[in-house]
Amino acid sequence: MRILGIDPGYATIGYGVVDYDKNRFKTVGFGAITTAAGVPFPKRIKDIYNDMITVIERFKPDEMSVEKLYFNTNTTTAIDVAQARGVIVLAAENSGIPVFEYTPLQVKQSITGYGRAEKRQVMEMVKSFLNLQKVPKPDDTADALALAVCHGHYSGSAYSKLWSENK
Repeated sequence: MRILGIDPGYATIGYGVVDYDKNRFKTVGFGAITTAAGVPFPKRIKDIYNDMITVIERFKPDEMSVEKLYFNTNTTTAIDVAQARGVIVLAAENSGIPVFEYTPLQVKQSITGYGRAEKRQVMEMVKSFLNLQKVPKPDDTADALALAVCHGHYSGSAYSKLWSENK
């Protein structure tokens, strides 16, 4: 199964693509979609959508894993990120790709075994899981790869199989 992990944002959107088979991960590609400050927000959203379609067409993922949003401070940023996340999910939906959502706590638990792990621990574990020479940059890219690995873990679990059979 090919998994596209997405760390949503509107200035930088991290993406990571892994192939997952029988508890083994292979990195296919990763990077970041960026939009420039000062560009009107509707144009940035359009660019994010178009770039997501390009990423989807290039890597042909079977499923997408995206971070659930949780904000407790800056509501303006939260709304903008939510709008960007919406067009990311729309790009997947329009491409026929199922979308799975995970909280930061679920990602940390899946990657490190501890839901309150530090960001550096998560990044080092991503590097280890994927046999990478170094932690991918920017951080959004490493986070996207963590989301892809997280989905691999969840999709391969007995609970996931049971849930899928009972849908």
